[in-house]
Amino acid sequence: MPDAAAAPKEQKTVPKGRIHMLDELRGFAVLFMVFYHTFFTVGYFFGWTWGADIIKVLYPIGPYFAGAFVFISGISSNLSHSNIDRGARLFFIAYIISIVTFFAVGSENAIRFGILHMLSVCMMLYGLISRITKVIPLGIGLPLNIILFVLTYTVSEGFISIPFLWQMKLPAEWYQTDFLYPLGFIKSGFTSGDFFPLLPWMFLFFAGGFFGRLAVQKKLPKFTYKRHIKPLAFIGKHSLFIYILHQPVIFGVCTLVEYLMKLRG
Repeated sequence: MPDAAAAPKEQKTVPKGRIHMLDELRGFAVLFMVFYHTFFTVGYFFGWTWGADIIKVLYPIGPYFAGAFVFISGISSNLSHSNIDRGARLFFIAYIISIVTFFAVGSENAIRFGILHMLSVCMMLYGLISRITKVIPLGIGLPLNIILFVLTYTVSEGFISIPFLWQMKLPAEWYQTDFLYPLGFIKSGFTSGDFFPLLPWMFLFFAGGFFGRLAVQKKLPKFTYKRHIKPLAFIGKHSLFIYILHQPVIFGVCTLVEYLMKLRG
C-alpha cells in the first residue's frame, strides 16, 4: 500500500456546488449492479433458472454500466481532498470483502480483484501522479486514455487490439504467473467472483479524471448541478455502503425464501 506521508500533496480546488447529476448517474449504475447481482445469485448460486435467463439478457449491457461507474469515479477524483487517503481506505475495505467472500462462497467464487480493488488502486495512483497529470492538457489526456482503454480492453484474453482492424498477441509468459492478475494477465484456471483488472479499467478512470477538470473549473452545464431524481441521488451518494451490504442482503433473502419453499414443499 503506498505511503501517503511520502506522496506528493494533491492540490485540489473543489467547487462549492455539488454536482447532483453525478450522484444520480452513479445511483442508476449502482441500481443496475444490484439487479444484476440479484439475478446472478438467484440463477447461479441458488439454481433458479429464471434468474440465469435474465442474466443472459443483461450480460451484454453490464460493461456499459460498469464503465459509467468507473468514469464517474474518475471525475469525482477531482473533487476529493486526498485520493491517496480515500484509496487506501477503500483498498482496506476491498480486501476485507475478499476475505469474507473466500469463507462465505469458497475460493472459486471469492472476489480476488473486483471493482473496489481496482478503484482503490486507481485513486492512489491518481493521487501519486497528480503533479504529472495536471500539466497534461485535457485535449490530450482525455482522448489518449480512451484510446488506451480500447487498446487494452482484451488484455485478459491475451492480446491488445483496435476492434475489427488490428490485434497483437501478448507474450504468453505474462499469463503464466500467479501474481499479475490485477493487471489483467490471468493464468489458466483463474477465477474471481468479480473481476476488474487495472488494464483496461484504469484508463477509463483516468479519462474520467481528465474530464473532471471541467467540474473543478465549473464548466459543466448548469443542469448538472441541479437535483432531478432524489432517490437516485441518495443511492449515488451512498454507493459504497450499498455495494458492501447488497450481496449479504441478497444471499440472506434468497436463503430465507429457499428455506420457506422447502417447508411448504
